[in-house]
Amino acid sequence: GGYVANSLAIMTDALHMLTDLSGIILTLLALWLSAKSPTKRFTFGFHRLEVLSAIISVLLVYILMAFLLYEAVQRTIHMDYEINGDIMLITAAVGVAVNLIMGFLLNQSGHLHSHSHSQPHSHVPQASSPNAAQGSSHGHSGHGHSSHGHSSHGHSSHGHSSHGHSSLAVRAAFVHALGDLVQSIGVLVAAYIIRFKPEYKIADPICTYVFSILVVFTTVRILCDTGVIILEGVPRHLNVDRIKEDLMKIEDVYSIEDLNVWSLTAGKTTAIVHLQLVPGSSSKWEDVQSKARQLLLNTFGMYKCSVQLQSYKQEMSKTCASCQSSSA
Repeated sequence: GGYVANSLAIMTDALHMLTDLSGIILTLLALWLSAKSPTKRFTFGFHRLEVLSAIISVLLVYILMAFLLYEAVQRTIHMDYEINGDIMLITAAVGVAVNLIMGFLLNQSGHLHSHSHSQPHSHVPQASSPNAAQGSSHGHSGHGHSSHGHSSHGHSSHGHSSHGHSSLAVRAAFVHALGDLVQSIGVLVAAYIIRFKPEYKIADPICTYVFSILVVFTTVRILCDTGVIILEGVPRHLNVDRIKEDLMKIEDVYSIEDLNVWSLTAGKTTAIVHLQLVPGSSSKWEDVQSKARQLLLNTFGMYKCSVQLQSYKQEMSKTCASCQSSSA
């Protein structure tokens, strides 16, 4: 329709819808693969495929946007083109109808996906036995610990971590369709103007300029969210300082040696924490471990967490050690 009508706005709409189709296919594939069980190679599963598909979908739009902007500038400068207003008007009306249907379907899909993750499940992680944990050594992030080390891994299937967070890939596809709908409405208005006022054919490339601005505003948030996930940053809804404060309120916790928080994908946050216990409280490690795990899983909505404990030992400074060795 865009080629027959010689309308850049229609071609923009058609090519963008083709990009959407490929993006939706990638989204559905990612959602299907992310539901598969973890493997020996991918022990966290395939949740990051949702992030990857969202990035690919947005990048395809940016590539298309750059090409169409170039064509729009050429038309604005030279103004040597004619547009068939009748074909443009009919095609634009069909485009609006298709985008309305697509947006409705994706919106329903996003609600169903979010609801399925928010269903409560009963899953209580089993703590390691004290006998097996006593005296074990644990290395993490380049730090070695061998005195009274205890580690525990918790997995939460509760919906807290995903409550209010729909799938990132579905969000990308829905925003895509929403942008298409607004664009198609703009194209329909432009087609109406050109059909009855051919001298205002400049409305055709103007639609492309407006669409380009719309794309930037509707995709920058998705790119920011995916960037944080890929760089393993802390999700925007969590405050690391608040987590540390609440962990320090647990009885018999002396200090927080290390705390790492990151997202596997949108709504699935993981945490690893290394706590030091006050001297003489090694016998209470299981209680501290349970409280820390429940805090991370239930209060802060972690999808998975690992809690490691170690008895605090005050290190003697090198100066004092040298003095003692000299006096001996």
